[in-house]
Amino acid sequence: MNPQPVVLLHGFAGSPRSWDRVASLLSPATPLLRPALCGHGMPAPDSATFDEEVDRIANALRSEGISGAVLAGYSLGGRVALGLIVRHPALFSRAVLIGASPGLADDAGRAERLSADEAWARRIERDGTSAFVDAWERLPLFATQRRLDASVLEEQRRIRLSHTAAGLAQAMRVLGLARMPNLLTALARVPIPVQLVAGELDDKYRAHAGVMAKALPDAGLIVAAGCGHNVVLEDPAAVAALLRKESST
Repeated sequence: MNPQPVVLLHGFAGSPRSWDRVASLLSPATPLLRPALCGHGMPAPDSATFDEEVDRIANALRSEGISGAVLAGYSLGGRVALGLIVRHPALFSRAVLIGASPGLADDAGRAERLSADEAWARRIERDGTSAFVDAWERLPLFATQRRLDASVLEEQRRIRLSHTAAGLAQAMRVLGLARMPNLLTALARVPIPVQLVAGELDDKYRAHAGVMAKALPDAGLIVAAGCGHNVVLEDPAAVAALLRKESST
């Protein structure tokens, strides 16, 4: 039986190349689709809202004749993937969501995050991509990556630096967490199996995964040992193993 197509969605300031180490561990026969998300190198016109971007990705997959695909997304890409399985579940057979959030439930939290995202967007526009990347890499969320090989971190930095300040600011304003609908209640209607993955050392997103696991009709939860937020970067073999299992059924 031919492998199912696999759709891979990158995180903020990432790119399709962010999945290279995972992709190299999959069968060469596996059809891979790795779209660039809004603000990450895609030519204009870009999407204006989170749902527009979700629908744009879905329409692009349909134009490729995709159905029954395995969907995987990390962080920002995981949130877009959640939108896809809520709005366009018929395109997919399963989903693997890594370091994802279901959205913000309360208005106060949304307003606070909106202010923080806008501050990041203005900082990117003011200081440029290089200064932004320096600040972004110092976030505590990514502290566990310091144990990785220098070559891995250098490639990640090259990917981040490849973006324009205008593009990253736009991505923050269109796809930031505050712009995402709260999808938690909608998860009860998702008709496909969903595998949730969170790093053992990523307390915040392990909690998010636990909440989503209870809301989804058919969900599993894997905690990646020794990993922080970016399991795709920190343990690509574990992610590839999940995708190989899903794409061979």
